[in-house]
Amino acid sequence: MPRLRSGGSKFIDVGGHKAVKGAYELENLGKSLEDYLETILILQKKSGMVLSIDVARYMGFSKPSVCHAVKLLREKGCLDMDKDGILHLTEYGRDIAENIYERHCFFTNHLTAMGVSAKQAEQDACQIEHIISEESFQKLKETYGDGRSEADGD
Repeated sequence: MPRLRSGGSKFIDVGGHKAVKGAYELENLGKSLEDYLETILILQKKSGMVLSIDVARYMGFSKPSVCHAVKLLREKGCLDMDKDGILHLTEYGRDIAENIYERHCFFTNHLTAMGVSAKQAEQDACQIEHIISEESFQKLKETYGDGRSEADGD
């Protein structure tokens, strides 16, 4: 479910609409596009730069499928691509990706702590992260903690 962001004062273009930077509502892009954003975020954290082929390899998808998703994400204001083909999350895209990734880590960590196998916890987290409301997620975090282990570094 989308959430309202506050702060900032510059106008930015978000999917063809003017919005105050940092004060836009995060769009529910659907599981597929959210997974692409999450993957780009993960790959950026690992290697610093991301090409479409990196996303295709990581996700096990064809390059044409990734190119189509990149086109959609660019149209929605979530992603930019420079002249060398390097993908860059916009502030808007990064907010969505970080939101999804936070949920993924929370559910993966809590499920494995409860004794769910790592593989099953990953699969379940990949589903739950897209369907839980912001309100329910925040209440879970308040009740059970953020789910990070000391190994996460935070």
